[in-house]
Amino acid sequence: LLKKKSCRRVLRSYLMADAPLYTSTRERRRQTDLADFYALLKASEAVEKAYARGAVSAADYETACSQLMAQFRASEAALTGDGTIASTEAFFAQWRVDCPRARDRLLRVGAPATHLQKGDAVDAARVAECVQHFITAMDALRLDQRAVDEVQPLVADLAAALSRVAAPCPGGRASLERWLVALNGMRAAEEIDDAQARQLAFDLDAAYAEFHRGLKDAS
Repeated sequence: LLKKKSCRRVLRSYLMADAPLYTSTRERRRQTDLADFYALLKASEAVEKAYARGAVSAADYETACSQLMAQFRASEAALTGDGTIASTEAFFAQWRVDCPRARDRLLRVGAPATHLQKGDAVDAARVAECVQHFITAMDALRLDQRAVDEVQPLVADLAAALSRVAAPCPGGRASLERWLVALNGMRAAEEIDDAQARQLAFDLDAAYAEFHRGLKDAS
C-alpha cells in the first residue's frame, strides 16, 4: 500500500511539473528567435497606436518605425530562410497575433506613415534628394535589378523623400504606395518579373514627370 501511494505521489508530481520549452540549444535558440519576432510585432503595434493618438511626434515616430521595420525585415528573412516559420502571415495565424496596425504597416505598406504624407515646404536640397532617388530607382531597373530586397528599399526611400517636399505630386505618391504594398507582399528573395519591372519603370517615369510639373506649378 505504501509503495502504491509513493508511486502515485511520484506520478502526480511528474504530471504537475512544468513541461520544458526546449530540450536542446538549437530549440532554445528557435524559441528565443520566435519570442523576439513576436516582441517586434507588439512594439510596432504600440508605436502605431501612439502615433495615431498623437502621443509621439512625427519625427520620433518615423525614427522608431523605421528602426522596427529594418529589424522586422532582418528577422523575417532569417526565420523564413531557415524554415522556422513559413511566412509572417502564417506566424500571425498560428500564434493568433492581435496586431492589426503592425500587420498593415509591416506587411502591406512597408513604410512609415510619415513617408506617405505631404511635406510642408519646397526646399532645394529636398528637391535634389528626390531627383537623386528617382534616378537611382530608374537606373536600378535599367540594370536589371529585380530582387525585392533590392527594389523595395529604393521605392521606400523615394516615397520618404517625396513626403518631405510640398510640391503637388499626389499621383506619383499614390503609385509608389501601391508598389510598396505589392513589394511588401512578396518575400525578400523573390524577384519581380519583366512585366512588373516594365510597369514599375513606367510608373516611375510618370511620377518623375508629374513631380517636375508640380515644381513648376509651385514656382
